[in-house]
Amino acid sequence: MADSKLNIDRSALEQLLQKRFFLAPSFEIYEGIKGLYDFGPTGTALQQNLISMWRQHFVIEESMLEVDCSILTPAKVLETSGHVAKFADWMCRDTVTHDFCRADHLVEEALEARLEGDALARKLAGASIAGDGGAGAEPSGKKSKKKGGAAGAAAVQLEDAVAKEYRDILAQIDNYDGDALGELITRFDLRNPETGNTVTAPMPFNLMFNTSIGPTGTLKGYLRPETAQGQFMNFSRLLEFNNQKMPFASAMVGRSFRNEISPRQGILRVREFTMAEIEHYVDPENKSHPRFDEVAELKLPLLRASRQMEGSTEPAQMAIGDAVSQGIINNQTLGYFLGRIYLYLMKIGIRADLLRFRQHMGNEMAHYACDCWDAEIKTSHGWVECVGCADRSAYDLTKHAEATKRKLCVQEHLPEPIVKEMLVCEPNSKVFGPRLRRAAKPVQDHLLALPEDDLAALRDALARDGRAVVTLTGTAADGDHEITADMVSIERQTITEHVRVYTPNVIEPSFGIGRILYALVEHSYNVRANDVNRGVFSFNAQVAPFKCLVLPLSNNACFAKPLLEAARQLRSAGVPARIDDAASASIGRRYARNDELGTPYAITVDFQTAKDNTVTLRERDTTNQIRGPQDEMVRVVKDLVAGYTTWSDVLSRYELIDTTALENDA
Repeated sequence: MADSKLNIDRSALEQLLQKRFFLAPSFEIYEGIKGLYDFGPTGTALQQNLISMWRQHFVIEESMLEVDCSILTPAKVLETSGHVAKFADWMCRDTVTHDFCRADHLVEEALEARLEGDALARKLAGASIAGDGGAGAEPSGKKSKKKGGAAGAAAVQLEDAVAKEYRDILAQIDNYDGDALGELITRFDLRNPETGNTVTAPMPFNLMFNTSIGPTGTLKGYLRPETAQGQFMNFSRLLEFNNQKMPFASAMVGRSFRNEISPRQGILRVREFTMAEIEHYVDPENKSHPRFDEVAELKLPLLRASRQMEGSTEPAQMAIGDAVSQGIINNQTLGYFLGRIYLYLMKIGIRADLLRFRQHMGNEMAHYACDCWDAEIKTSHGWVECVGCADRSAYDLTKHAEATKRKLCVQEHLPEPIVKEMLVCEPNSKVFGPRLRRAAKPVQDHLLALPEDDLAALRDALARDGRAVVTLTGTAADGDHEITADMVSIERQTITEHVRVYTPNVIEPSFGIGRILYALVEHSYNVRANDVNRGVFSFNAQVAPFKCLVLPLSNNACFAKPLLEAARQLRSAGVPARIDDAASASIGRRYARNDELGTPYAITVDFQTAKDNTVTLRERDTTNQIRGPQDEMVRVVKDLVAGYTTWSDVLSRYELIDTTALENDA
């Protein structure tokens, strides 16, 4: 994987994306706003095809329950989930221009620029860089955010130990908190790469957009930063809809909003984006998956947290079954979804040699997760996180149940009752309530939720001292409360359970559709061997925005009827077809501009069509063409798009025709 490269002219690609209206900056005629983009007809169709294939691959094949929840979210919901307190990035400010920048990005850019300058200096001196990176390697294995590249780096050779330290830091950059980032900025005198000015110490910046709900403005809210919380709010209804059966999964596709500090890299880092998220609810005592055998032998490029801490960015190929059995991946269900994510990305056309699964390190792990892996795809910007797959444990449902006093749990009727002995705390209602007054209910809830060891310690303290102190936090009665021996009875009892009650754990695959789309665009982009100015998107037929181009050889009136008939037949067959009958362009030019849209097939109506009702069928990547009856060619295109046949199979049944002159006319 270290040798895998993506050699594209990003400037030419970005121009082409806007030229063919895949996307464009929002509000561009008003000079636009950073981090906001509109999708044109081509980009919209491409995005919808990705979502349709996602729904087929996950929602339909996994029998998931799809929902569509509100974008506006009350503040209380996100306070409970931890987003208000913890959903933040570390931000620095330029001491001269007062512009803001993300602290981790600043460290990455500055250290990568120094490593590139070192590589350039060693190259000029005929030396080679010591260590595992190599002079031409991407130093961090992470996202390169610089504008200029190596050509803009100062050729300054570093000591070997310093270069190695830089690479080690970059390999685990996601593991640094604000204080650690600030220490790096100070120790290495890192400055704003845009201006060369010093920056302030990192400070947290919450990424959520806040708003008010209703005319009074008293009900505070946020634009949702993820689609997960709406699904958790509806857990009880989803469980009931699923006839109380576990495990099951909900799914949702929708917009999310994050107020990025300094959005760059086009649609890779934006403030409004489409997410596709799955919440798979599973028994915490049984995280096996019934279909795990289907992916157990599948080998994935896994970059473990331990390897990153050692300074390495190279993944190791490992079978999912082996990774689960060795405890590298936390459980079967998490491993199963990593496999399904891999298969989806392969299906849409992501290059396998430019994909890795990176495990989160300790400080990087989200507050709710016990294990998390990112599917990272390599682009010209470096490695980009496109899918996260986390075991969120029971964090969300537990917190929301505590905050609302609603039961967000599963009641499982046991085939055989369970008989066990356990300590039970029973308040003496004649004394407990009158003595504690308003604190009685919170204290009682606290006592009933105590683990057995803590309850035993409380019993022993009451027996020894006649009193004990209970401390509450996060309730309406926070503080110390005295409990005396006459207020409660703590005794060991025999309990028979006919129903098991538990809070499910959640395995969450979360897809950034825009990032996947951009990675696919780069992986599919190439230029004609005989003309570097002719760009081509080699999308597979399933994901291509338009499946078939229909065009006349010229603007002769005799082509009008068969042209419209061919387009009608294709559309009736469910094949999105685009007519290009512009008289101002040659047919070769029209082929070329539809290659820039990624259209895999083209049916051309010409003078022979009027004689025998035959048309030509062109394949985009090879530019090969065959000829056959119009109805037959429409059926061929339909089968190609549906995946019932391949172009190689088609060529075994039809002879090629010579269209060199047409192609060269572009």
